Amino acid sequence: MPQVTTFAIRGPLARADLPALYERFCDMLHASDADVVLCDVGGIAPDAVAIDALARMQLAAQRNRCQVRLRNASLPLLQLVGFMGLSDVLPDGR
Repeated sequence: MPQVTTFAIRGPLARADLPALYERFCDMLHASDADVVLCDVGGIAPDAVAIDALARMQLAAQRNRCQVRLRNASLPLLQLVGFMGLSDVLPDGR
């Protein structure tokens, strides 16, 4: 059975916030033995900054043999993920 942990992103999210968010996410990854991170994205806007943040987090997770799955994603965010061709990379973890 996979080890699951959660991580929440709150908005508004600006490009300047990405380095600190990435660092916080990486710290959480290193402190856990998670196979899956359910990332609560219910509080972020569906925009390019959010996609950039999520893609960076997924890359960090993959480097740690882990996977990010979206939780509480709005339909517009899921549509943007799909439009950008990232549905397989950033799956909905309902």
